[in-house]
Amino acid sequence: MNSPWQSPEMTRRVAKRNAAEKRFRMIGQAAIGLSLLFLALLLVIMVNNGLGGIDWAFLTGSDSTDASLAGVWGAVKGSLLTMGVTLALSFPMGVLAAVYLEEFAPRTWWIDWVEVSINNLAAVPSIIFGLLGLAVFINTLHLPRSSSLVGGMTLALMTMPVIVISGRNAIKAVPPSIRDAALAVGASPVQTVFHHVLPLALPGILTGTIIGMARALGETAPLLMIGMRAFVATPPSGFTDPASVLPMQIFLWSDEIDKGFVQNTSAAIIVLLIFLLAMNGLAIYLRNKFETRW
Repeated sequence: MNSPWQSPEMTRRVAKRNAAEKRFRMIGQAAIGLSLLFLALLLVIMVNNGLGGIDWAFLTGSDSTDASLAGVWGAVKGSLLTMGVTLALSFPMGVLAAVYLEEFAPRTWWIDWVEVSINNLAAVPSIIFGLLGLAVFINTLHLPRSSSLVGGMTLALMTMPVIVISGRNAIKAVPPSIRDAALAVGASPVQTVFHHVLPLALPGILTGTIIGMARALGETAPLLMIGMRAFVATPPSGFTDPASVLPMQIFLWSDEIDKGFVQNTSAAIIVLLIFLLAMNGLAIYLRNKFETRW
């Protein structure tokens, strides 16, 4: 007697399933190919238009009304200072919030409301955070307008929900047996979390941080609201000095009438992409270094 798995009907079902999987694989490969094609087209256009404008004077100069004298160092330094403030505020606060909500918070209506609020904040348009930064940091606290400090604090508000959500998912993915084993040998709940759970969840937390920081690096709308579109001819020497960032510098140059700024805009985009790749590469290296397999 033939097995039901060898019947004509089952053979047709298996063939139909294999065909569907093959179509799905082809669609996925086509989507990847199309994305890579657009990326390659962007890189070719930017390299063709801007590679000739990248020299030492461009990399070490600051903004200028003369396209031949304008450079990106002021914007690069502003981006470094702004990202430093963003990371210093959003990473520890986001991780601690994720640890508390996932490991220590009681299951009450208040905590449920906080979780829903965090999930909603991750989807709020970035310009809303700019309005919040303008209202709180500049109009209420009277911090210096167009400074890396205010820009970093504003972007930290935008980045923190992403880190909290990814951190909670990474902590939740740690097997319960790790917690049970630590508690069984006498570790306290706090020691269990910070000595065992958190190190194992760190790669996932760093992944969320990469996503949040990459989004923050490319933002312009929140920074427009706090005045970072000002003309800054001198690189900032501190966190409270007037500063610009690379995306804002690109935005300002793209709006110039002088044709010479077309090359500067493309060259600045190349510098921004290199900046982003370097930042992501460092974060991926740290993530892989701390990754633990079990």
